[in-house]
Amino acid sequence: MSRPQKFRLGDLLVQDKLVTEEQLMMALGEQRGSGRKLGEVLVDHGWITEAQIAKAVARQLRAPYIDLAHFPLRPELAQLLPEAHARRMHAIVLDDPPSGLMVGMADPTDIYAFDEIGRLLKRSIDLAVITETHLHAALDRVYHSTEEIEGLARELTSELAGAESDLGDLLGMDSTSNEDAPVVRLLYSVFEQALRVRASDIHIEPQEKQLRIRFRIDGVLHVQTEADAKISSAVALRLKLMSGLDISEKRLPQDGRFAVRLKDGTVDIRISTMPAQYGESVVMRLLSQSTGMLDLEKMKMPPRMLTALRKAIDKPSGMILVTGPTGSGKTTTLYGALNALNSTERKIITVEDPVEYRLPGLNQVQVMEKIDLGFDRVLRAALRQDPDVILVGEIRDKATAEIGLRAAMTGHLVLSTLHTNDAASTPARLIDMGVPRWMVALSLQLVVAQRLVRTLCSACAVPHEPSPQELVWLRGQLGDDADNATFKFGKGCPECNHSGFRGRTGVYEFLEMTLGLIDALNHPEPGVFSKAAREAMGRHTLRRDAARLVVEGRTTVDEAMRVSAEVDE
Repeated sequence: MSRPQKFRLGDLLVQDKLVTEEQLMMALGEQRGSGRKLGEVLVDHGWITEAQIAKAVARQLRAPYIDLAHFPLRPELAQLLPEAHARRMHAIVLDDPPSGLMVGMADPTDIYAFDEIGRLLKRSIDLAVITETHLHAALDRVYHSTEEIEGLARELTSELAGAESDLGDLLGMDSTSNEDAPVVRLLYSVFEQALRVRASDIHIEPQEKQLRIRFRIDGVLHVQTEADAKISSAVALRLKLMSGLDISEKRLPQDGRFAVRLKDGTVDIRISTMPAQYGESVVMRLLSQSTGMLDLEKMKMPPRMLTALRKAIDKPSGMILVTGPTGSGKTTTLYGALNALNSTERKIITVEDPVEYRLPGLNQVQVMEKIDLGFDRVLRAALRQDPDVILVGEIRDKATAEIGLRAAMTGHLVLSTLHTNDAASTPARLIDMGVPRWMVALSLQLVVAQRLVRTLCSACAVPHEPSPQELVWLRGQLGDDADNATFKFGKGCPECNHSGFRGRTGVYEFLEMTLGLIDALNHPEPGVFSKAAREAMGRHTLRRDAARLVVEGRTTVDEAMRVSAEVDE
């Protein structure tokens, strides 16, 4: 194929009636001020999609448009172009027809990149047009760094075995050789890969004959690599150095935190070490600072739920509780609410163990039980700081519950979490902790219960015929509507690492404290409130919300049933 010709993207989009002259002029003005690409500005405003731009460019160049989300990539072909060049030139090798290699480019008007690709591949090129977003996902799949991680692990094993090796150099203790230290390069490769595959946690587990590294992706653990057990202590030692832990203490658990700067952004990492049979087990929670804070509008809550939550946080006082098991997204929901409240007119204090997200403008306090700085003590001090909003990371005991509820009664908005199975049982749980009924009734405004379910991979979701048992369950939640729904199942593809799922989303239920419920809560018979709460919620339950996602084709019946089983436990 001959070299692509330059053209003005804005003129092309106006000519094809994809944007108006007025939209183009506004985007060009914004582009000159920000230095961003014109296409990015137009897409961010919602005037056009990436795919529409790519298809228009493809028509202009008389080249095919390839949707990478549904294209069967061949890693052996894609890797003909080295990863560094593929990422720098925004390109990927797609096919090998007789006419020459088909190369997808996100910016096919980049003449320099086109020529450079031809020089590197030493073949004639057939150009195809792809979108930038799909390209990044494809490159992450193709240039999977498992081999790199395994290679670095073998290198570290070899160097540790060498008598001439200096342990300080291997661990990067000397700042001048830090980045080149074998264990540092190994760990940074692990962090990079974890970020690429959207892992929430990294588990480093010493076994008898090997060191196993696993990633938790969408709530499920996957083995990333297995290395020689000899490197276990070096890896644990380096991580303890990075997080400022006591490297001489190997008999007791330790917790810490550190941040690493990677090419995809800065990642805040929470670390926990624990002595195990064959060495120290290390678990790290990854909190990416580059993804930005979720706002409530993007959490895909049911409209009724979102309206109730916004109404509650707009009140000047009262308590809002988010409940659910560990890993159900409670903190993300609370920080979405804090993000909506965060302004120069409000003083917001958070009391957490540990501080999970760092949000500018907030006063965030880390609880430290070792020095007698518990939730109740920090909370009492926080109330003397003239706050408008207080976030208590978790209500664990009567003292913390009472302080939080009293604060909610005296003009403060208090947000917190509690471990209960559903919304209806939450007020009773506070009473069981020893908090007076009248205090719960007067202070509690809203209870949100939530779980996370895995969402289907859009690239490989196919129609699914539910089993008789699944259909019975669905009919119990949806009635006759279940018979008319179309169900889906993820068969697995490279896009989702052959799991059939990609990402997670929340399912919710909520209980808004009305006058009737307050009266029921003050009744000495617990069953009175329980019955009133369930009547108030009606069919708006966690189970029904999970069934809604099934009907919308966003998850499987099996995932929805799993959430229901958790609620029943």
